[in-house]
Amino acid sequence: MFRLVLATGVVILFFGEPGLAADGSPLPPQNARKLSEIIAKVEQRDDFRYVDEVAWDSGAYTVTYYTTDKAKVEITYDPVTAEPK
Repeated sequence: MFRLVLATGVVILFFGEPGLAADGSPLPPQNARKLSEIIAKVEQRDDFRYVDEVAWDSGAYTVTYYTTDKAKVEITYDPVTAEPK
C-alpha cells in the first residue's frame, strides 16, 4: 500500500501542472529574457542606487529600486522584450 501511495505522489509531482510555479502562479514564457538581463538594464538607469524587490505578476516583472536621492521607483518589464511596459 505504501508503495502505491509513494508512486502516485511521484507521478503527481512530476506530471502535474508543469506550467505553474510552486505557488500556483504562471511561469515566464519559454522565450523570456533572463532576469539578470532585466536587472542589468535597471542598474544602468540614471541615479540608480539599489534594487529593493523583483516580483512576477500578471505576466510581467515589476522591479522596485531606489535612486541616489532616495526616491522609490517601480517599473514593469515585458519578460520577452525586456523593455518597460
